[in-house]
Amino acid sequence: MTLLPDSGLSLAAEFPAPTHEQWQGLVAGVLRKSGRDVSGAAAEDALSTSLEDGLTTRPLYTAADAPGDAGMPGFAPFTRGGTPGGPAPGGWDVRQRHARTDPARTNEAVLDDLANGTTSLWLAVGAAGVPVSGLAEALDGVYLDLAPIALDAGDEFPAACAELLRLYDERDVPRGEVRGTLGADPIGRLARTGDETPGLQDAAAELAGRCHREYPELRALVVDALPYHEAGGSAVQELGCSLAAGVAALRDLTAAGLSVEAACGQLEFRYAATADQFLTIAKLRAARRLWARVAEVSGAGPAGAAQRQHAVTSSVMMTRRDPWVNMLRTTVASLAAGVGGADSVTVLPFDHTLGLPDGFARRIARNTSTILIEESHLGRVIDPAGGSWYVERLTDDLAHAAWAWFQEIERAGGQRAALRDGLIAERLAATWATRSEKLARRREPVTGVSEFPQLAEAPVVRDTPPPAATGGLPTVHRDDAFEALRSRSDAHLASTGARPRVLLAALGPAAAHTARVTFASNLFQSGGVEPVHDPVTVDATTAADALTASGTTLACLCSNDPVYAEQAAQVAAALKAAGATRVYLAGRPGEQRETLIRAGVDEFVAVGDDAVAVLSAALDHLGVAR
Repeated sequence: MTLLPDSGLSLAAEFPAPTHEQWQGLVAGVLRKSGRDVSGAAAEDALSTSLEDGLTTRPLYTAADAPGDAGMPGFAPFTRGGTPGGPAPGGWDVRQRHARTDPARTNEAVLDDLANGTTSLWLAVGAAGVPVSGLAEALDGVYLDLAPIALDAGDEFPAACAELLRLYDERDVPRGEVRGTLGADPIGRLARTGDETPGLQDAAAELAGRCHREYPELRALVVDALPYHEAGGSAVQELGCSLAAGVAALRDLTAAGLSVEAACGQLEFRYAATADQFLTIAKLRAARRLWARVAEVSGAGPAGAAQRQHAVTSSVMMTRRDPWVNMLRTTVASLAAGVGGADSVTVLPFDHTLGLPDGFARRIARNTSTILIEESHLGRVIDPAGGSWYVERLTDDLAHAAWAWFQEIERAGGQRAALRDGLIAERLAATWATRSEKLARRREPVTGVSEFPQLAEAPVVRDTPPPAATGGLPTVHRDDAFEALRSRSDAHLASTGARPRVLLAALGPAAAHTARVTFASNLFQSGGVEPVHDPVTVDATTAADALTASGTTLACLCSNDPVYAEQAAQVAAALKAAGATRVYLAGRPGEQRETLIRAGVDEFVAVGDDAVAVLSAALDHLGVAR
């Protein structure tokens, strides 16, 4: 009996270590079976995925891909965490957002959240939330020395901050124990509205000076990257804009007399967390590394270089249809935010895009973080993704690309100038246009909307929120194009009592047509067109009756290519003779194409087509109003 060496992975010690080239050879063999004759590095490249901003994700990473030392948590470059012990001893700060205008209802929701797991509050105040005069009522019964407050008051922040600080004094909270963020953000206001309200910049600087002198644990300013994300920007653009905005804030504060280190201590950075978990993890890690470099070259010491982060689950990814799926999206996003090292995490309720959340939605939102912290134990390990060759490389790639974008903004005169001159809006719009094309072609699927839609779902109705600030960068959602189609269908249903329909004319046995019936059904439902699959299968003699019974003039042939060769032309002709105004065929039958067009097929629909264009035209053919 031969004993294996007691070192390394002992159970595999007698086997030779495979090489990267051997793995590439196996990949090439798999690809050849699918008709792709590539080898070596080209085989690996064939499995790579292109991301935005020219970045690429490869199928395999090794130690050779890892960049330099990421350091230790709490030490420069802070990639692995801004503090030695992680965001908080028990995980991250669970920060719930409130945006109701009624102080009494806000107070009821606030107390409920704090009693059930929320550890800090994010309050919209002023035009976008509770009135400044109602802040005391909204916070009645809240232990302000225990629950940090983050304000979001837009251009009303001077009055809102004065009122909050008055409440701290009135309730005898020692100034050294006041924690939170006052939320002054003149640059974010410019991004959202396109306006620079006179005096806001000086008011923010004055507030920062007061916090530095009197409230050592309170931050005055927020560097909010959400406007860039919500305008369709990429992760790289979000990072670069946040750096440029942060540098602009440093200039303002140091010009007002604060030291660089004191100015850094007055900033909290806000980022979006999406369901692309690895990209979110890498983005938050890269953000700390990038800001550490900015702080270093600006002259800040280690204490000022650690970026404080507030992560908010993305509103761009959340859908208005099948909103329950948003619970899954926000779970993945909040997990990524926690793993990425965010200090505070806000999970937006699943009904966020529909209006003001109800109690159930708020409960699920806060419990999402609670489960991740208390039951999944994510807070027990600092930077759990650290050391992953993929995450480390993605972090490095994001950092370099974001630094290049940041430098371009600085060459254009800085963040304010780039916003005024349209540079940022232009770049974000180009990125969103490219992504919109992928969404329209369903290459970026949206579950419950472009994939697996539920046409018969009951609508979820919520109270109308206060109007959001407008006039600056736009606000987009992944479901925008499909939502417009579904809204047309809803209006048609309301006016006629029936949805627009399409007959799925399935040919041959179920084994032949099921795959394409499923494809066509999902396609048309994503645009609000109800599929009628009755009878289960048709032929040239029964197609006319099926069309008449369906109550529509649109039909889509569904089967496999061999059955198409035998029956499609005759069935298409029968449908046209029966009054079909447009006949689709699911798939691309190749050599049969011209024959099918002559027989009456008007359009071929397949994976990768512009679904939004196809569906918009289908609604037009059915006379559905725009």
